Amino acid sequence: MLLDIKNVSLSFADRALFQNVNLRVEEGDRIGLVGANGEGKSSLLNLLNGTISPTSGECSRRRDLQIGYLQQNSGLNSARTIQEELRSVFEPLLKAQQQLVELSQEIERYQTQQSKDSIYQTILEDYNKTMSYFEANEGYQIDVKIRTVLNGMGFGAFSLDTVCNTLSGGEKTRLALAKLLLQKPELLMLDEPTNHLDIETLRWLEEYLAQYQGSLIVVSHDRYFLDQVCNRIWGLFYGEITSYRGNYSKYQQLRKAQQEQRKKEYHQQCVQAEKLTDYIARNKVRATTAAMAKSREKALEKLQQKMQRPPSDPAAIRILFKYSEDPVKDILQIEQLPLFAGGTSDGEQLVPAFDFSLQRGEKIAIIGPNGAGKSTLLKTLAKEYPLPQGARIRWGIRTQVAYYSQDFSSLSEFKTVKQELWDHTPLSTETEVRSLLANYGFEGESVDKCVSMLSGGEKSRLKLAILALQKANVLLLDEPTNHLDLLSREALEEALLDYTGTLLIVSHDRYLLSRIPTRLVELSSSGLSWYDSYQEYLDKNLETPSSEQSSDTVSDPSHGAKEYYRTKQQRALDAANRKRLQKLEQQIPELEAELASISERLVEVAADYTRYCELSQEYEEKQSLLEQSMQEWAELSETYATE
Repeated sequence: MLLDIKNVSLSFADRALFQNVNLRVEEGDRIGLVGANGEGKSSLLNLLNGTISPTSGECSRRRDLQIGYLQQNSGLNSARTIQEELRSVFEPLLKAQQQLVELSQEIERYQTQQSKDSIYQTILEDYNKTMSYFEANEGYQIDVKIRTVLNGMGFGAFSLDTVCNTLSGGEKTRLALAKLLLQKPELLMLDEPTNHLDIETLRWLEEYLAQYQGSLIVVSHDRYFLDQVCNRIWGLFYGEITSYRGNYSKYQQLRKAQQEQRKKEYHQQCVQAEKLTDYIARNKVRATTAAMAKSREKALEKLQQKMQRPPSDPAAIRILFKYSEDPVKDILQIEQLPLFAGGTSDGEQLVPAFDFSLQRGEKIAIIGPNGAGKSTLLKTLAKEYPLPQGARIRWGIRTQVAYYSQDFSSLSEFKTVKQELWDHTPLSTETEVRSLLANYGFEGESVDKCVSMLSGGEKSRLKLAILALQKANVLLLDEPTNHLDLLSREALEEALLDYTGTLLIVSHDRYLLSRIPTRLVELSSSGLSWYDSYQEYLDKNLETPSSEQSSDTVSDPSHGAKEYYRTKQQRALDAANRKRLQKLEQQIPELEAELASISERLVEVAADYTRYCELSQEYEEKQSLLEQSMQEWAELSETYATE
């Protein structure tokens, strides 16, 4: 056990983030922490790290536990070079290496002497001990490890002499993550580590973490990432934290089954309470039945104490992109457009001059590694960057273009949310503005919040609201899912699927890339490469990671016997699991029927307190068995289908 949380509650001012939470982190756990923005995910990580203390309860850590924590949007602000910063991780080994040099020099001096005294023997012993430590901890692999992680995290083309403070914000965050990976703490806690990673780096990180020997807690809105890396999910909603076995896809199934079961149980309790109430009302005034009615009042009171309406999942934001008129068929024609770093010809050329055409209704995703020129292309089309000499951009008649930038510079930091939106809808009433803001998750006092006080997710939602108001028939979107929580991402995807206009989108969100684009274009120093789907891009450019390979295959031909043995064993396991799944599908309706029957009998025996307690105990046992069966069914049904 690494961490143990017992009855922990955390509050700020008059707001309770979560209450009476009980969680454990074991060795080998790879936990994904999910929940809506503002629910307290980052606060929970700070509590686990010891940065803040719980309002009540106990958070205990194993003695000498090594925790590595990457906070959201934090980076290395250092005057040291990349090499100096990362080599500092291996300071004990580097000291040992220096000691070996000094000890070897001492040994050489003694080699010239004819006699060897006890000091010489001591030096030899020290040398051997230091060498054993150095070799056991792979001291000769320091630079190899550094280069491997740097290449994986997208720093392959960077000079090791680059000063950390000269890097961009996203690069500093990636470098901080690279340093943490080299440190290899027993518990690695990452808060939104994927925000600044391109697709290739994401896949490398997924493979690295899948083989990581320590434990992991990660906050992420990247559904692919959570599926590949996690074996447990903590869901934080409405002050409750529930632990689920499996990756994100399994979590979705389990949570849905759990919510459905809670609704059924609550409905049964409501029916039971209604019958008790009716009985009491009819019999309370009669002398002959007043005692029985009084007894059932106690039963009703006990039932009402247990009743708890199951909380619904947080409401998703509602996005709708409309436009007033259709443009011509040929929306955009680009001729001989090169892309330069910084948007001017003074910068390094990123992409040589190219031609590009866009038809009405197309949805094109622009992909490529960080720094390939994706944002530069959108900024040039949005006229934020000047048009290079000799290039030509022609928009078709009746095109109305709206641009969503990656940063928040378009927002006025000192205005309120309501004022910022109202500036884009001067003819709307306050009621209309508030109604629109409610669709994007701003209700009550939050509409009067200053923009500067908003989180990244809130600013993104405000920008989407402003974007929708422009009623453009062409949308230029630069990483629109950055900072959005999972529900907001899904809402945006649905809005983009329903949008009948034309779309150019830069994104690293692999769920979005697999659902939205009609085509993809990859930017590189050699030009443009086109793909009909995201899967085609993967098939042509990236090898299948080891984590996605079949568990039944053995690549080494010499292991043929082992391959047969494992396959035979797997077939037997598959058969047993399918049989168990069939049994569960029969058992679950039976348990639900038994619970309904017990619920009826509870009303009938309410006057008999002893019998009522016995039936209540039986109800709780059956309910617990049903919940376990539902969870097991959800896990098995993902893989095994009954015939």
